[in-house]
Amino acid sequence: MKKLFLAIIISAGFTGAAFAQTAATATPAQVTSASKAVISFPADAFDFGSVPQNIPVTHVFSFKNTGKEPLVLSSVTASCGCTTPEWPKEPVAPGATATIKATYNAANPGVFTKTITVVSNAATPTTVLTIKGDVKPAAAPAAATAAPAKAQSAAPKKN
Repeated sequence: MKKLFLAIIISAGFTGAAFAQTAATATPAQVTSASKAVISFPADAFDFGSVPQNIPVTHVFSFKNTGKEPLVLSSVTASCGCTTPEWPKEPVAPGATATIKATYNAANPGVFTKTITVVSNAATPTTVLTIKGDVKPAAAPAAATAAPAKAQSAAPKKN
């Protein structure tokens, strides 16, 4: 009985494997990137160097659609609220260039590194841009040079 059961299981396995083979068809993941939009940045990082505190700084990242389809940026998000990105809402035609503007508000002194994530219909759908720098504290206001007021004591008056 065990041999019969084992024979049935083995033959069912071969039969299932034979029917499981189908003609190969291309899935969306297998379509080459040559037929899609391609986003190309000359540089994906920018260093502001020293930045004065409380003075916003802006960098413009340029990019080109080197693919064969229109490029659509679905979202461009910064890693924190201190960075504001601006990007084209219209499709970027094949061969055309466009820009993404990133503004950092520089409110807090110290070294910073922020990222801007670009999501699109490109062959590589996510690109991360980076800005960095060092915010130098604003100069402290000059101390008042006036002499402090003299304290007056209220001595009792004599009559």
